[in-house]
Amino acid sequence: MERVFVTRNLPGPALDELRQAGYQVEVWPEFTAPPREVLLARVRGAAGLITMLEDRVDAELMDAAGPQLRVIAQYAVGLDNVDLEAARKRGIVVTHTPGVLTDATADLAFALLAAAARRVVEGHDYVRRGEWKTWHPELLLGPELHGATVGVVGFGRIGQAFARRARGFEMKVLYASRRPKPEAEAALAAEHVGLDELLARADFVSLHTPLTPETHRLMNAERLARMKEGAVLVNTARGKVVDTEALLNALEHGPLFAAGLDVTDPEPLPADHPLLGHPRVVVTPHIGSAGLRTRRRMAEMVTHDLRAVLEGRAPKHAAVLP
Repeated sequence: MERVFVTRNLPGPALDELRQAGYQVEVWPEFTAPPREVLLARVRGAAGLITMLEDRVDAELMDAAGPQLRVIAQYAVGLDNVDLEAARKRGIVVTHTPGVLTDATADLAFALLAAAARRVVEGHDYVRRGEWKTWHPELLLGPELHGATVGVVGFGRIGQAFARRARGFEMKVLYASRRPKPEAEAALAAEHVGLDELLARADFVSLHTPLTPETHRLMNAERLARMKEGAVLVNTARGKVVDTEALLNALEHGPLFAAGLDVTDPEPLPADHPLLGHPRVVVTPHIGSAGLRTRRRMAEMVTHDLRAVLEGRAPKHAAVLP
């Protein structure tokens, strides 16, 4: 029986199906990630690993597993935690889960936009504290979505799916990307503009870029200062795309009205972090793909691709092939 180590339990029947196929499946049982020293010990002898974004999958980990390690199946779209070159040098296949979480993440991005703009969490807390005594014309006012201008930074699958939701609210869609995308523009009545122009014109800005050296702290103090007065920023991409200290300053001193964040830097945020104490910041714990159907489909993808490699077949979602 070939051994597979999984760094967190997965929803749905995928792991049981892997066991029924004859694999020895060991799952880290805790809700939090395995400590580094534990992870290095547990991977020893594994032919396959199923990893998460919080796991540092580097040369040290691959060498700790040993020469029989043939596949690393990442339970995520992003691979910035995986040393792809180290895997390539060792002849290890790396797979991931592209495409499957597009709609779930776009749903959450739009939910964060609406919640931050209309002060949903702030209003909920206001009621629970027993402060709701009467109706008032100036109670918890916020910017309206219908007919507003939204800027989408990064116009791949998720960015376009988010834009489709915005069009349902008759929002004007601007987008910034490395290259124009004429077909998507026509389908979504979107306008391709430079990032500076997008920030100056958009009432709402939603980030959908991968984390690369070019996008690291893309939203720094200078760019946040260029945003429209009273704008709302949403980030469901990667926490390090935004400079956290600069974001706090833009919320306290302008121009930002509010922010909705599913990813943060650091991640997770400490309980006493100033962002969590800000009344017009909505933070969720990196749950962009946390639809039940989506997460089960991700589990199927990683286990099917893992089996394919171990059984001598080509995986469907390879990021690295020897």
